Amino acid sequence: MDIKEIAKPVIRHLDEFDKYFKTIMKSKVPLLDLIARYIAKKRGKRVRPTLVFLSAMIVGDVSERTYIAATMSELLHTATLVHDDVVDESMERRGLKSINSAWTNKIAVLFGDYLLSRGLLIAIDNEEFDFLRALSVSIKRMSEGELLQMQKSKDMTYDEDIYFNIISDKTASLIANCCQIGAMSATDDKEVQQRLYEYGELIGLAFQIRDDIFDYVSKSYKIGKPVGNDLKEKKITLPLIYSLNHTDKSEAKEVLKLIKRGKLKKKDINLVLKFVTEHGGIEYSKKKAEELAQEAISKLDIFEDSEVKNSLINFAKFVINRDI
Repeated sequence: MDIKEIAKPVIRHLDEFDKYFKTIMKSKVPLLDLIARYIAKKRGKRVRPTLVFLSAMIVGDVSERTYIAATMSELLHTATLVHDDVVDESMERRGLKSINSAWTNKIAVLFGDYLLSRGLLIAIDNEEFDFLRALSVSIKRMSEGELLQMQKSKDMTYDEDIYFNIISDKTASLIANCCQIGAMSATDDKEVQQRLYEYGELIGLAFQIRDDIFDYVSKSYKIGKPVGNDLKEKKITLPLIYSLNHTDKSEAKEVLKLIKRGKLKKKDINLVLKFVTEHGGIEYSKKKAEELAQEAISKLDIFEDSEVKNSLINFAKFVINRDI
């Protein structure tokens, strides 16, 4: 099942959301409008708005508040992608030049700041202070996760606990937030809000592990970045962490030394890819992602069976089976 089928119960809302989002992105500054149109060309599968709408519908009805929640989530997500490309010095995203590559780092940072400010202003203008607090927590966690990853990439002192701390803050926090504020837009029931938050957090962890697996096994044209890109940036992710912990110390030391040296050539990347595959890193990571997805599904037990619930269950399965 793909994301289009999963989104069927909320497709009408997503179509309306697209129109709403375009009006929000409009500016009096021509350069901002130009970049916004460029961004629109390479927008993804509307995963986060889909989660917001599904989370609202599983507990109640979609309202104007839900559209505000979806817009805030999408603005924050887009801003973080723009800023991440600057931090990671990425030259492309989803097959097109990144904003920093098509324009400059300075313009990319300012555009990302603009998106963040639009999200904050939407919350303030509509007095959605609970949404604002939830999003602010996500921004804080994402910044902490990014900085922790940068620190650990420098000193190469990763273990599984640190890895999960990083991806929980960097990736899972925003997905959890989408589910949380989607629920908040439709109900005041704290228990169901918390359940959907936990569902989103677990899905986010599984999502990131699957992403990290792609760095070892996928094709660059599918994921929008070169295979081995994380290794070049000295990001030690779960497949490698597991493999390093399941080999003799001398071999692990040589692999780490190779990565730490930097400026990896194709033959170096292939050597590490082979090492991770042979030492079970890929299979272990897949199993871990599957366990997290199953735990996420269990968080939905309190809800009655419905088309919307099935979509959230299928989203958990999609996360671990996707090839992009």
